[in-house]
Amino acid sequence: MMTELPLDQVRTLLAVVDEGTFDAAAAALHVTPSAVSQRVKALEQRTGRVLLQRTKPVRATESGAVLVRYARQLARLERDAWGELGLSGAGEPTRVSVAVNADSLATWFLPALTRVAGLCYELHREDEAHTAALLREGLVMAAVTSASDPVPGCTVRLLGRMRYLPVAAPEFTGTHLSGRPLPEALPQAPVVNFDRKDDYQDAFVRRLGRGPAGPFRHQVPTSEGFLDAVAAGLGWGMVPEVQAQPLLAAGRLALLAPDVWMDVALYWQQWKLDSPALAALAEAVAATAAETLRR
Repeated sequence: MMTELPLDQVRTLLAVVDEGTFDAAAAALHVTPSAVSQRVKALEQRTGRVLLQRTKPVRATESGAVLVRYARQLARLERDAWGELGLSGAGEPTRVSVAVNADSLATWFLPALTRVAGLCYELHREDEAHTAALLREGLVMAAVTSASDPVPGCTVRLLGRMRYLPVAAPEFTGTHLSGRPLPEALPQAPVVNFDRKDDYQDAFVRRLGRGPAGPFRHQVPTSEGFLDAVAAGLGWGMVPEVQAQPLLAAGRLALLAPDVWMDVALYWQQWKLDSPALAALAEAVAATAAETLRR
């Protein structure tokens, strides 16, 4: 019966995943590539599972991701303990890695980070429906996500709801949408998508009782660029309310359906760790979300 996971083996596994190759991990750990290989093989034998895909770069298997996440949590706890003892390395900041969707990053999330002093942030931008996967793989410590079911080993709390409004430039509506009911005109009109994962426009057209949005699609993979593309008249799109309101007030955007919108629930998921850094960040994120998102 397995009673423990040797720390040197777990840390070696993490180094291989982070560095991408056995040779690079060996250089980072100041050991030989043979020692790295032996430690990984010993850990695989101990767990009875294949932990790495021997590709270039090396990738963790599903079982390996569990141990990678465990290794990162150990490292986080170790750094917190050294910090509480006043023994952390001089000039070494406390680093926190977070996955966040582009619209949150462009609207409300960055002010939350300024509420916590002394932290160094590593942000990973990903669609809110996919940020939880980065938690599951152990690549980040926390995530803004649309997933309400907690990732194993994580806690979850509702932050609020981000409202998306169907908008277009006034000139666009006059050219493409006038003279016909919106449910008939919209599926034929040019549309702006964030990327291939973005299904908000399709979902909105389906709410009107029709099929997906039209086949003439622009892809603009930044939140600010997406807004600019819609305002420039390239197509219509679902824009976060907080971004749309100033342009609606200025007459640069027109609301396509005043009584129909989409609300996307956002959650904060983080590792179950007694980490002062994570706890402080979680409170700052929740407070900022409460001021910005709909409840």
